[in-house]
Amino acid sequence: MSGIAKTPQAPYFAVIFTSELADGEHGYKEMADKMVELASTQKGFLGVESSTRDQEGLGITVSYWDSLESIKNWKENAMHKVAQEKGKTMWYKRFGLRVCKVERDNFFEM
Repeated sequence: MSGIAKTPQAPYFAVIFTSELADGEHGYKEMADKMVELASTQKGFLGVESSTRDQEGLGITVSYWDSLESIKNWKENAMHKVAQEKGKTMWYKRFGLRVCKVERDNFFEM
């Protein structure tokens, strides 16, 4: 998936995942792609946007959800839990996670 996510009318929720990769790929890209594919099949998933990692390995992924319950269910997904553990032990130097309620949005397109 790429581009700007097609989200419904606000309100909805955003999960902002900011991460800095450790050295070495170790299957990271394949798992990241698998997680986006899996997330897109979850109840309440609305879309995802990702930036390209910069030279220091910093990346940002924002996923959109219809409710806090949907976010909680995604967090508890068994395959996602495997990816979370690998992230902590193999892939990330550091990461941050923010959950926000989107109260309004505005888009422009030529």
